[in-house]
Amino acid sequence: MYKLEKTILTSVLCIGLAASQGFAQAPKKVTKPAATVKKSTATVTKAVPASNVLKNQMDSLSAAIGVSFSNSLASQGITGINTAILNKTISASLKGEKTTFSSEEANKFIGEYFQKLTEEKGAVVKIEGEKFLEENKKKTGITTTESGLQYSVIKMGDGPKPTATDKVKTHYHGTLTNGTVFDSSVDRGEPVEFPVNGVIKGWTEALQLMPVGSKWKLFIPYSLAYGERAAGPQIPAYSALVFEVELLEIVK
Repeated sequence: MYKLEKTILTSVLCIGLAASQGFAQAPKKVTKPAATVKKSTATVTKAVPASNVLKNQMDSLSAAIGVSFSNSLASQGITGINTAILNKTISASLKGEKTTFSSEEANKFIGEYFQKLTEEKGAVVKIEGEKFLEENKKKTGITTTESGLQYSVIKMGDGPKPTATDKVKTHYHGTLTNGTVFDSSVDRGEPVEFPVNGVIKGWTEALQLMPVGSKWKLFIPYSLAYGERAAGPQIPAYSALVFEVELLEIVK
């Protein structure tokens, strides 16, 4: 999940940076090329907002890196960092002096630390998801399949059912079991098209049971969702997921 670079400084700065990959992604915005500007004979220096300038540009860069790094730590819930040791190690590493860890040892330690952190968090999320699904399956109107997928019918359509190799158009609203929204084509106001066999297992199974025109609520165990891995910053590892899915059409 985390990219560990070859130096202590870059390893630390990369903590918490990951590619956000939700259930569906909005199209990338295309930036038009800037208009051509005639060169001036005068020397032009790019102005930097005065509020962001310390004594010089490198001082400002140092401050900016500090803010970015601190925000990265905070986003991972990491507190209690010994800033004296951190500053001393960064200074020594940049000067090429001997440090407590070699680059390889530092990468190994950071990797093991975050692996343990992920496992600890995952154990809690896994138990919470299992408890949620155990209680949910007792509710009226809930159907549980052999795989562990649970669903309730909001509206039953009368169209054909897609196969695994079909492409479908759907509207969906996805949340964690605590109600936190992580992705929603409904909120974006734009349905999404994708192959039935190109999504998480819980969706692939459910879509083949749904006639076109149906709207179901799916309760998906982690094993039929993203499994033991996280999916971007919003979906922790071992997460059970909840979706309202409306099957609009089979795309020809």
